[in-house]
Amino acid sequence: MTKKQNTTENPDFESPTDDTKLEEDLLTHAFALSAKVEIQIEKIAERQRQITAKVQIPHPVEQIWKVLTDYEALPDFLPNLAKSRLIEHPNGGIRLEQVGSQRLLNFNFWARVVLDLQEYFPKEINFRMVEGDFKGFSGSWCLEPYSLGKYIGTNLCYTIQVWPKRTMPVAIIENRLSEDLRLNLLAIYQRVEELARKEPYI
Repeated sequence: MTKKQNTTENPDFESPTDDTKLEEDLLTHAFALSAKVEIQIEKIAERQRQITAKVQIPHPVEQIWKVLTDYEALPDFLPNLAKSRLIEHPNGGIRLEQVGSQRLLNFNFWARVVLDLQEYFPKEINFRMVEGDFKGFSGSWCLEPYSLGKYIGTNLCYTIQVWPKRTMPVAIIENRLSEDLRLNLLAIYQRVEELARKEPYI
């Protein structure tokens, strides 16, 4: 599938001759999509939560994988992610340092984590905190293709298990992370759309 084919076969698609109109269309689509991001919260223990977010993205798995694994570019488009950089792993694996910035109540909250990642292309990316500001933090990205006629899309699922320290109010952390997951999936959706317009895929 190419963007040219998508343009001719979708009567609602407008030719990308006006950058402003394209940006407006993308923003409108993104806001409409926000209602379709599914969030599920599970209480694992008194101060442990599992939060899952799901969304459908109308692009192949490879497109989404490319965005997710461009680790050092993540702060360019993910809200509240101030820093993401690859650092040396003692065993030659993938180790990532990330710093998130949040506005909680009337103060700024910063959280730093160092994550070890395992990639299982094209289905899954697992991560686990080895150092950071939580007692525990781990999770995964899961990618599953779906088809709608001859068009191929991806079911994207993002799951985290978080165990805040005693100094962190668990209810506030739970609510903030739930909203962040929703915003992150929207941002990834938009990023994939932007890259697809610049680099049409076959």
